[in-house]
Amino acid sequence: MSEEKKLYSLREAAAYTLIEIAKSNKKVVVLDADVSKSTMTVLFKKVFNDRFFNFGVAEQDMMSTAAGLATCGLIPVVSSFAIFVIGRAFEQLRNSVCYPDLNVKILATHAGITVGEDGASHQSIEDIAITRVLPNMTVLVPSDIIDLNILLTEAIKLNGPVYIRIPRISLPIIHKKDFKIKIGEIEVIKDGKDLTIITNGVMLHRVLKVIEMLEDENISVALLNMCSVKPIDKEKLLLYAKKTGKIMVVEEHSVIGGTGSAVSEFLSQHYPIPIKFIGIPDKFGQSGKADELLDNYNLSIDNIFKEAISFINV
Repeated sequence: MSEEKKLYSLREAAAYTLIEIAKSNKKVVVLDADVSKSTMTVLFKKVFNDRFFNFGVAEQDMMSTAAGLATCGLIPVVSSFAIFVIGRAFEQLRNSVCYPDLNVKILATHAGITVGEDGASHQSIEDIAITRVLPNMTVLVPSDIIDLNILLTEAIKLNGPVYIRIPRISLPIIHKKDFKIKIGEIEVIKDGKDLTIITNGVMLHRVLKVIEMLEDENISVALLNMCSVKPIDKEKLLLYAKKTGKIMVVEEHSVIGGTGSAVSEFLSQHYPIPIKFIGIPDKFGQSGKADELLDNYNLSIDNIFKEAISFINV
């Protein structure tokens, strides 16, 4: 297997990043809700047992405690499956963390439909919409272990609540080791003039293949990695809206309230252009393998390619 094709766990990478940060920042503590072997925060526990707290199946309690720890000057990192840490602890996240603007970081694993065989009850396809609407919240969606390391490190430095969305599945590395990105910035992976495709997370890997197919058709496409969903990079959004005149957003999230909504909300007020959403339709997921589910819910490489061609020709 070539170096480019190796797959890396973002969950493991996040744990190791937290360990390195915690070595020099004694304020960092980690909270988990009885799934540390799945979220991989168990790796942090092995190094910093006195700075790791397991709350069992009590996400609300975990979030409230994180708020309390933040008021004492600590930097709590709350970790669990996205569906649980957001779905079960929303009231505590809203009223105890975001309302007082406390310095709590939410490291949500197993996000999106690529959770796979666990089915609809565990597939968080609405978490970006839920977190994005909360005042004071920063929302980040890394796509490999390189930008995850950068974004998580920056999130710890940032004062205020941050939601970081990572998948269950492992992913290849896209970025070089010297890659740099800041919270609030869009990464321009490729320039183009016929169409702008905006994506993030798991879908960036599929869209890269779509770009190759479009180039074979002599179509010039700009590719933007919107790893920071909130705050958004208004400058680059305006630049590419004006440059290509059409934007297609591809995301592993419901077409309602996610990255596409963030893009359209801004551009509809500042530079209205045609925008197409490619994401999970307004329906729940089901049990299946990650790749099969992506294909079934309109996120296959072939479907994205066909939708891009159709959109360009409108």
